[in-house]
Amino acid sequence: MRWLFELHQTQPIAHAIGALAFVCVLGMFLGSLKFRGVGLGTAGVLFAGIIVGHFGQPVDHATLDFVKEFGLVLFVFTIGLQLGPGFFAALREKGLKMNLLAAAVVVIGAIAAPLAAKLGGFDPAAVLGIYSGATTNTPALGAGTQAISTMEGVSADQLGMPALAYAVTYPAAIVAIIGTLLVLKQVFSINAPKEADEFAAANRRQVDPLERRTLEVGNPNLEGIRLAEVPGRLEAGVTISRLRHGSETLIAHEESSLHLGDLLVAVGTPGALDRFERVIGHRSEEDLAVVESNITFRRVAVTDRAVLGKTVSQLGLDKRFDVAVTRVTRADLEMSAIPGLRLQFGDQVQIVGSAADLDRAAKVLGNSLKELNETHFIPLFIGIVMGIALGTLPIMVPGMPQPVKLGLAGGPLIVALILGRVGRIRRQVWHMPVNTNLAFREFGIALFFAAVGLGAGAKFFATVFSATGLQWLLAGIAVTMVPLLLVGVFARVVLKMNFMDLSGLLAGSMTDPPALAFASNIAGSDAPTVGYATVYPLTTLMRILSAQVLAIALFG
Repeated sequence: MRWLFELHQTQPIAHAIGALAFVCVLGMFLGSLKFRGVGLGTAGVLFAGIIVGHFGQPVDHATLDFVKEFGLVLFVFTIGLQLGPGFFAALREKGLKMNLLAAAVVVIGAIAAPLAAKLGGFDPAAVLGIYSGATTNTPALGAGTQAISTMEGVSADQLGMPALAYAVTYPAAIVAIIGTLLVLKQVFSINAPKEADEFAAANRRQVDPLERRTLEVGNPNLEGIRLAEVPGRLEAGVTISRLRHGSETLIAHEESSLHLGDLLVAVGTPGALDRFERVIGHRSEEDLAVVESNITFRRVAVTDRAVLGKTVSQLGLDKRFDVAVTRVTRADLEMSAIPGLRLQFGDQVQIVGSAADLDRAAKVLGNSLKELNETHFIPLFIGIVMGIALGTLPIMVPGMPQPVKLGLAGGPLIVALILGRVGRIRRQVWHMPVNTNLAFREFGIALFFAAVGLGAGAKFFATVFSATGLQWLLAGIAVTMVPLLLVGVFARVVLKMNFMDLSGLLAGSMTDPPALAFASNIAGSDAPTVGYATVYPLTTLMRILSAQVLAIALFG
């Protein structure tokens, strides 16, 4: 076994890879341990790395630096791809208000961290770790550490200090965030399950589901006119799938002529169908969709690149294959397939027609499960290259002594958000299956935590059990709780915010999954996830930028 203990000298790269893997195994075991439903999760890898780094042999620093940066890029890029489609929509209406509140949490914390350091007389490098750990934000740690690594006059001890301060303050921050939620719940006598029910009821009213309705043509003004000429149909967002004239049931086309007594199967929201019904005539008690005929329906996935970006009208499935498109499901949103709706990769399209016609239409749309479950690596690497280019681009900001860089945390995140929203450029599709996305994300953050922990382990215990370590801990708790309490009280008292939105907002403003899990547990609902996802992208971006601004202000 002597060769194994000498591996750090004989084969340093192999030793580094083995140490990283061992730390990930140990850390994920620690992260899986839970107390009252709350655990460290992947953050357990950080503490495993500290333990192994303290008691084990030194690990090759060049390898650790590469693994740390590569893991960070994987982590933020996959987050951006997943959140990109809903990020810009989240800035509208309620999302704008919630993101402003989350931004206030970030700004107050960024001001509180250097103030606490000034009172405690801390080294400026420790401020970056206290700020990142107190807000449980790993990308901020990566951005701050990378920022000072490019500056002159920063010693090797200072380069390792942010990770030490982060490791000291991170566990206390998790407890402090959860404690803040409990304080708010107690002070305002909040009944979390009741507010979860109210939240669900309010959101049900805001989202109108699609329904099917059979209508009979009774308006004499519609005699002989084409379906495309029926007034108000497109504006209401109603689609027509079937048409019965006499005893014959046909697929409805834009060129189909209407006659008095015809039956139509219309799909739309209840309000839209009510308006359309007044134009057509009246509702029929007969459900034409269940009448026995050779017409059926099928859900088909859009995977063929030739149809991406085309509208339902441009596809012309009704003319080409005698098939009607009635609904499109994108993510969790079901939409009426109006002619102007553009199709995206992964859309689930409901088509109506005969079995043979549906087969032909499905072939045109793609409907490949293999494509849906496949990770497209060329666009993935293109996105990473673009993210690195943006992250290393110097950006001059008036009043700042040095150019600001988004770094390897901010650049890939912004690019991924944009690419996730755009979806495709020509034939390159930025689609990643959910399971694959989660796997890459966990892999990336585990590598980052392991590298950071191994690098900080040598001096961790000497620091945390010192007077300085205790001061860092107290400063971190203040940086965590003060912004959350100020914004939480304002949101509840002034804005009358539901606890589901509030708890999700506060957990998201700290990018803290354990706090989100705790909020969901006490509510008995996943409703806080909505607020969390709404503020998470902007919060992460602001944390990264604020960490770099702090680094420049402290060392510039």
